Amino acid sequence: MAQKPSIPKGTRDFSPTEMARRNYIFDTIKEVFRKYGYLPIETPAMENLSTLMGKYGEEGDRLLFKVLNSGDFLKKMDVSDLKENKAAKTATKISDKGLRYDLTVPFARYVVQHRNDITFPFKRYQVQAVWRADRPQKGRYREFYQCDIDVIGSNSLLNETELIRVIDEIFKTLGINITIKLNNRKILSGIAEKVNAPEKLMDITIAIDKLDKIGVEKVYEELKSKGIDDDAISQLKPIMGLSGTNSGKLKILEALFDNVEQGQKGVAELEAVLNQLDMLDIKANIQFDQSLARGLNYYTGAIIEVKAEGVNIGSICGGGRYDNLTGIFGLPGISGVGVSFGADRIYDTLQELDLFPKQTASSSRVMITNFGETESLHALKVLEEMHNEGIYAELYPDSAKIQKQMRYADQKAIPFVLLVGEQEIKSGDYTLKNMLTGTQHNFKLSQIISFIKEN
Repeated sequence: MAQKPSIPKGTRDFSPTEMARRNYIFDTIKEVFRKYGYLPIETPAMENLSTLMGKYGEEGDRLLFKVLNSGDFLKKMDVSDLKENKAAKTATKISDKGLRYDLTVPFARYVVQHRNDITFPFKRYQVQAVWRADRPQKGRYREFYQCDIDVIGSNSLLNETELIRVIDEIFKTLGINITIKLNNRKILSGIAEKVNAPEKLMDITIAIDKLDKIGVEKVYEELKSKGIDDDAISQLKPIMGLSGTNSGKLKILEALFDNVEQGQKGVAELEAVLNQLDMLDIKANIQFDQSLARGLNYYTGAIIEVKAEGVNIGSICGGGRYDNLTGIFGLPGISGVGVSFGADRIYDTLQELDLFPKQTASSSRVMITNFGETESLHALKVLEEMHNEGIYAELYPDSAKIQKQMRYADQKAIPFVLLVGEQEIKSGDYTLKNMLTGTQHNFKLSQIISFIKEN
């Protein structure tokens, strides 16, 4: 008995309807990217592990999919490593490549490798799949698409403001109400310094980033488990409990950071961005969140996270500024800032909120019936004329019963059916049926073309 076909957990097949909806998302995002002057690039699915490792923190390193070396990859292995179950040491010897974890690190590698061909500031967008060996669950997949936008080679905070404008416009176009959460890595550094634990910055940021998920008491328990003393935790409590307006919370932090230079810089940068945004017509809810960390090692300034209102699906977009990333690849002093749109989570959000436009269900606007060999030859000319006018149309390939042809159009959500039978050919008046309303009209072909374009 043949084995039942399947796909790996955390991956998905996409039907034509799903692909039409995904392309609606991609096209919407790309159109806004291009509007703001960003240019497309692509990078390989595989990168050298030396490029990927150490850029995402310890957890990120564990979630990297590693690709076995070709040929006899066990040839250089020490048998003792296998016997002693030294997984990390074994992995480095049998694999020197991995599937990309995100698009930002490959982009930084691209910039360094092609720096002589790039005009700075370099504004790029990239829409490709990424892979993470995560535990699959709702809104979290092992293979998923990211839509990234970055500016590299500029320190200006105008770039942060522009990215927020791009985020706002994309989700406004998609019809999704969002909250954009903002923080600054310098504020997090200032918090760690304020509680006299600068060496515990990563432990503190990872813990407080979980505030929304596990609650404040659990955060304090995790901080204690990481060696943060009670005195430091008591100083953290008023910071974690900040409430009120964005400007109000920043004023409190500004006072707390009276002798903390990094913290003051972070507050000043965030205030500058918020002041710029106040001058613009931003639809999204902008919220300063002092607990926002996003856990990635390379953020050095602004941190951005976007959540959809009305769904419980996690962040659908996020990013920040990364001053030191290209320095890892031998090009120091190049600052960058960018955000990544999670296409799969955006898809699930649109699905849950029933926000997909109905016309994305099919690529064809018209199906032409097939009543036989003579009629189909005439229908071919009609089809050609429709295509020449830019109308997406198709001819039913077989001379089947009309009920079957209508059912086909209905199942593909094709909005119009054009009947091309013997009588229509003789008179030159074709019957156009609206599959949504059931109404029928008799038109000349030129009128039909105009009608479809208008509807």
